[in-house]
Amino acid sequence: MAQQCPKRHSAGSHAGYLPIEDYGMIGNMHTCALVGMNGSVDYMCWPDFDSPTVFCRLLDKDKGGFFSICPPASKHCTTKQQYLPSSNILQTRYIHDDGVVDLVDFFPRPKTATVLAKSNRQSAFRETTKIQEELKKWLVRRVECIRGRLEMDIELFPAFQYATEPHVTTIVQQTHTRGNPSKAVTFHSEHYKLQLDVTVDAESEEGVAAVAAPSVTFTKQKRDGMLSEGVVAHIAIEEGQAISLVLRNDIPDHVTEDITTAVLDGQQHDTQSFWYNWISKSRYKGRWREVVNRSLMLLKMMTYEPTGAIIAAPTFSIPEDIGGVRNWDYRFCWVRDSSFTIYILLRLGFSAEADAYMDFISERFIKSRGPGGELPIMFTIRGETEIPEVELSHLEGYRGSRPVRIGNGAAFHQQFDIYGELMDAIYLYNKYGKPISWDQWCSVREMLDFVLTITDKPDMSIWEVRNNKQNFTYSKVMLWVAFDRGLRLADKRNFPCPNRSKWLEARDNLMEEIMDKGMPYLPPTALGQAPRPSLLPLT
Repeated sequence: MAQQCPKRHSAGSHAGYLPIEDYGMIGNMHTCALVGMNGSVDYMCWPDFDSPTVFCRLLDKDKGGFFSICPPASKHCTTKQQYLPSSNILQTRYIHDDGVVDLVDFFPRPKTATVLAKSNRQSAFRETTKIQEELKKWLVRRVECIRGRLEMDIELFPAFQYATEPHVTTIVQQTHTRGNPSKAVTFHSEHYKLQLDVTVDAESEEGVAAVAAPSVTFTKQKRDGMLSEGVVAHIAIEEGQAISLVLRNDIPDHVTEDITTAVLDGQQHDTQSFWYNWISKSRYKGRWREVVNRSLMLLKMMTYEPTGAIIAAPTFSIPEDIGGVRNWDYRFCWVRDSSFTIYILLRLGFSAEADAYMDFISERFIKSRGPGGELPIMFTIRGETEIPEVELSHLEGYRGSRPVRIGNGAAFHQQFDIYGELMDAIYLYNKYGKPISWDQWCSVREMLDFVLTITDKPDMSIWEVRNNKQNFTYSKVMLWVAFDRGLRLADKRNFPCPNRSKWLEARDNLMEEIMDKGMPYLPPTALGQAPRPSLLPLT
């Protein structure tokens, strides 16, 4: 996409907020960041999806924090943003009569498919572990001038703990040019220690004088609304020159103490290779291949690698309607959404992700059932169900949409449709992935025996309407699916099914109820046509 960019953070925005569609997402299966068309990282949780934010200007333009690299407001640029082919490396291009600059953003990935074993190696500071291929918890931003000359502004203003925790900003080395140590600035708060590394480079060819390297000079600055100081720099970059900035944890023993251009070139190459190798497994060869593959890579980014959990969304408190109050935190694993995702991944050739999720949900069968045997509708990315919901009254919300919420109090809401969606995913996993184990079948039996007790009860259904339980047609249909898939699975695998007759009776009774009470909501000529939504209360 392309747009005119005569602004820092206002043109194409509404009262200081970019449209959601003007953000691209980068991630490493631990966390993600949203990068605007204006070159600003306006949202990033660190170090995991459900961690507090470091940048959150998406939800408060004044207090939230950001990391911006863009031309000065006086430069009226055209901006284009795209992903590099078959990857989740994001490129933002600034086009001006004076010059053209590319900004490339990514989280590094090693070439291998996974970097974590299922053991206690899942430390937030894995970077200190000296292994050849590791997950670099780095945010990499690379600026390169490809034509002419263009001035650029760098602004880095973190706001830790959802913009509630002050920090101390220290400039370690004020001016950077080629050959200097990379560590430039540190940001230390009570719970966070981050550092900014800078590398400066210029092209050189054998027998040809190298292009003079640019320099970067940082100064501290305090902004209205921000709790603490950030840093700013103004640079002029010419064709053949490049500057890279890396934000990472400030820890004593970095595996890569000094970041160089060669190191970053290798990281970018490995990251490109990782995503290319992963998406190459896609079985989809149809006319919408580019769009489908892009969607698949987005789903992969939303998978939490240590556990296999798949989050519903990487953000929290984005409003359903501007100015509305239905602003929920979706950085968690919903049984419903994950089941849909697993179906797609299975059918398109990504069985490893389905295996990881089935391991995750099977463990939840054992550890996370409610006192009555019910399964929570959602989990944290680590499998917990205690997700206290808190309102952050100091943040104004996206375009003024309050309240801003973190956490989600809906874990044990009664949304009975999840049993059908989960059973359908298990059935398809058994068919297209791996045969389910005996222990998994025993968990399925226990779950369906519990479902026998709720077939006539109201719930909140897929609508997630709080405090308004009804007998929703959609939930009844999905309960029918739960029993149907359980019976089919028992038949296909010859699994013992002590309550088979009860499951069969419940399935038939649900069909009768759906046809008698749910179908009157469909128009008389619904056959062969698109019906009105049947997600309505039974009569």
